[in-house]
Amino acid sequence: MTVSIPRLAAATLLALAAAAPVLAQEAVLRKNLAERIPSLPKIDEISKSPIPGLYEVRIGHDLYYADEKGDHLIVQGSIIDTRTRANLTEARIDKLTAVEWDALPLKDAMVIKQGNGQRKLAVFVDPNCGYCKRFERDLQAVKDVTVYTFLYPILGADSTAKSRDIWCSKDAAKAWRGWMIDGATPAKVMGACDTAAIDRNVAFGRKHRVLGTPALFFEDGSRKPGALPGAEVERLLAAATRKN
Repeated sequence: MTVSIPRLAAATLLALAAAAPVLAQEAVLRKNLAERIPSLPKIDEISKSPIPGLYEVRIGHDLYYADEKGDHLIVQGSIIDTRTRANLTEARIDKLTAVEWDALPLKDAMVIKQGNGQRKLAVFVDPNCGYCKRFERDLQAVKDVTVYTFLYPILGADSTAKSRDIWCSKDAAKAWRGWMIDGATPAKVMGACDTAAIDRNVAFGRKHRVLGTPALFFEDGSRKPGALPGAEVERLLAAATRKN
């Protein structure tokens, strides 16, 4: 008697057979890298790169590249598609570090509306960050956006003190821009003040690897580091709005 294998089961068997060599290769790579570089943190994911024989080794949000046996490891560098000039490593990191807009703790931000405020932008900033001051000045020219500014004091004790004074002001957003744009030192806040929001901002930033300021988050989940010029912010806001 002939026993037929259902098509679905046959397809599953073929898929498993095809995956077996890949899993075996991944196991070899994990084993060799762990043995040869004991200080290397735990590997989260291994996947094929666009280059034949080269594998992407992901540890958190950090990307490394290795050959199939782990004989060589590329610690720093980007894969560039020469046909499109796209930085594939950068695109991959952008995807890994994306934060959904709804995941942002907007209640812990200072809100500044410019124009009709229809578009949205979140920014993590330190009051003593020179790049943040330049960015704040350029940001004033961007129209029709609501800016959610998260105080993120990471540059030292004075940053924490200034963040407290700004957050506890009668008008935090006004105190913020007064300091960043006009150099008006925020008034010292005397007595008790609830700064739990700032603590939550720091915890959120650490969780999502906000390593510097300013750090920009857009409605489509994308993020960008650094004091981008106003024209670039405008371009990214337009792109994020189209996606949504």
